[in-house]
Amino acid sequence: MTTPHQVTARLRTPVTDDDHARGPVDAPVTIVEYADFQCRFCGAAYANLRELLRQRSETVRLVYRHFPITNMHPHAEQAAETSEAAGLRGRFWDMHDWIYEHQDQLDPVHLSMGVEQLGLPADEVVAEVEGQAHGDRVRRHFVGGIRSGVDATPTLFVNGARLDGGYDLAELLAAVDAAATA
Repeated sequence: MTTPHQVTARLRTPVTDDDHARGPVDAPVTIVEYADFQCRFCGAAYANLRELLRQRSETVRLVYRHFPITNMHPHAEQAAETSEAAGLRGRFWDMHDWIYEHQDQLDPVHLSMGVEQLGLPADEVVAEVEGQAHGDRVRRHFVGGIRSGVDATPTLFVNGARLDGGYDLAELLAAVDAAATA
């Protein structure tokens, strides 16, 4: 509960058609997640968010934004750029899921294996990642996160308001149900 002296952090970068989103465009609840592919807490949130989307498929749209904390997670930025290279080919969510399901294997060799497993052109993707072709987009997400008060991963915004609770399934369901009826 917010007291008159507390200010709930708000999402400062609005959701656009350029964002990676899962779920109905007209969903009454939009969750924006700022996450780091190498963060184990983001890995735990990934499983809960998948289940949330399954249980509230008509209610929730999930938007994913990159927030790689590179001083703690040396492979996070490369994983983010790999997902963006896949996204350029219409496969962002496939790569996103592969990365979270292989979170302990995010070195360049394993990432390129994941790209191959998804049937993407590994040589092209690796060249884009090595050339940081998607670095500007990853940095824009990061800066947008900073502007919105993101200071850890995962950080979730529900209909524009930062969710300051946890990300276990019960809390996510309660937050979504409250936002859907607000």
